[in-house]
Amino acid sequence: MLNAMKLPLAFNCRREHRLGVHAFTLAEIQVSMAVIMLVIGGVISSHVFGLKLNEATRAKVSASDAARNAIGRLVNDVRSAKIIQIGGGSFAAFTPVADGSIQQGSAIRIYPTTNTSSYTVYYRDSTDSCLKRAETAATTPRKIAEFLTNTVLFTSENFGGIVLTGNENNRVIGVDLQFYQIRYPITTVGPGGYFDYYQVRTKITRRALE
Repeated sequence: MLNAMKLPLAFNCRREHRLGVHAFTLAEIQVSMAVIMLVIGGVISSHVFGLKLNEATRAKVSASDAARNAIGRLVNDVRSAKIIQIGGGSFAAFTPVADGSIQQGSAIRIYPTTNTSSYTVYYRDSTDSCLKRAETAATTPRKIAEFLTNTVLFTSENFGGIVLTGNENNRVIGVDLQFYQIRYPITTVGPGGYFDYYQVRTKITRRALE
């Protein structure tokens, strides 16, 4: 009778062993969950970091592209000019700086030839803070740069960077564009933005000096 009672017990134990019935302890479950949460957190953090890096890169590329668009045509116009005047106003109401006064202002008038009836004007429009370009052949102004904060965009300088008070023949035209926002994507310049301060500065000289 004793042997007959033990056989089913031994059979059940062997059967459970064959089926591989095991259980996780509470500590093992907690460790597994912690590892999974660390992995998920690492993946999410990497993804967020990649998005931020992508936005920062887009902002820098946009800033460089905006700078090229803003000064590319201006550089060509100044280099090929015969006569240049620094002043203020707009295309229809340009006022050159008088000889003997500091040669700086918000606008520049460029004559490609000695014919003074044909010219191009770059000026800062105070109504929308944009740098615009217009010429006698196309008087409708075209936006060159937007979101400008400074009013003195153009200067007439000597080789040492000193602003002149006269129209010297071998003078250098200084261009200074300061922005409070950059387009594509829209990027704020200042506290909390990708850039604390953003400006485009260049100096241009005419190719043919008489």
